[in-house]
Amino acid sequence: MAHATATIGKDHYRTEIDLGAHSLVADEPPALGGGAAYPAPYDLLLASLGACTAITLRMYADRKQWPLESVEVGLRLSGQHPDRRIERTLKIAGLDAEQAARLADIAGRTPVTLTLKGGLPIDTRLL
Repeated sequence: MAHATATIGKDHYRTEIDLGAHSLVADEPPALGGGAAYPAPYDLLLASLGACTAITLRMYADRKQWPLESVEVGLRLSGQHPDRRIERTLKIAGLDAEQAARLADIAGRTPVTLTLKGGLPIDTRLL
């Protein structure tokens, strides 16, 4: 299953993220004391949802042997807790209206979508 380690030192708020075979760096915008040199945590959350959506829709279209040319997933986080929400738009090229509607339906059931909609328990312990 997925795993990650995030490490922060004294640089406000540059955080190195080790994903095993890959690595990322996160930061915060200047308004929150960061340097905005890297994506912020919510940017990375949207990136995860966007990647999962695009990949799942590509897999589905490939399995159906549909002539999908491209999928563009637009994402926007808005609001504050408890009314925070993600708005997702899909721009689908190469399919007819019925096929595109089916992909829009599938988008609502991608793994990351279901995780975000359902919530996820987080267990924290000290080492």
